[in-house]
Amino acid sequence: MGWLSDVYRICALVGGTVLVVQTLLMVFGGLGDHDLGHGEGDLSGHDVGHVHGGLAELKWLSLKTIVSALTFFGLAGLASQSSGLTPFAGLLIAVVAGGAAIFLVAFLMASLSRFQSKGNLDIKNAVGHTARVYLRIPADRTGPGKVTVDVQGRSVELEATTAGPEIPTGATVRVVGLSDADTLDVTPLLG
Repeated sequence: MGWLSDVYRICALVGGTVLVVQTLLMVFGGLGDHDLGHGEGDLSGHDVGHVHGGLAELKWLSLKTIVSALTFFGLAGLASQSSGLTPFAGLLIAVVAGGAAIFLVAFLMASLSRFQSKGNLDIKNAVGHTARVYLRIPADRTGPGKVTVDVQGRSVELEATTAGPEIPTGATVRVVGLSDADTLDVTPLLG
């Protein structure tokens, strides 16, 4: 099954490349922790991969989990073929490895997020500052988006709402107040 080898190679190459680029951007401050689950930038803007409850706060469909799944699917498939396993057994092992990567990375990211601390950050100090949207902000305060803003000498990621129309990812906004104790109220900057 030559086509299956091609699928494994493409998954390993694409997933591995994106994983390396994502890691480098995160290390050098260009990407941060932008994901595809709610609160972390999902593909549709909805809460697709976010599980509440028993395995609370795991983000199953984040960019990190999908890229990891692709990478491990491809690598496990190639390793299975190299060891002479049947195509079915190799595919089964590749799917299990990709699935395991999703759960492992989601668990690790949830564990790491518990270590984050806002310290003595007073988000009221963000009022009047400009910020950059990295998770779209829904219109009419129908839900939070996220922004990156410099407060108290450091760059922080905070939830934000707007009373106006939806504000897309990448837009520059001004913090005009607080929606609640942990959420900024923003308005888009024209220009």
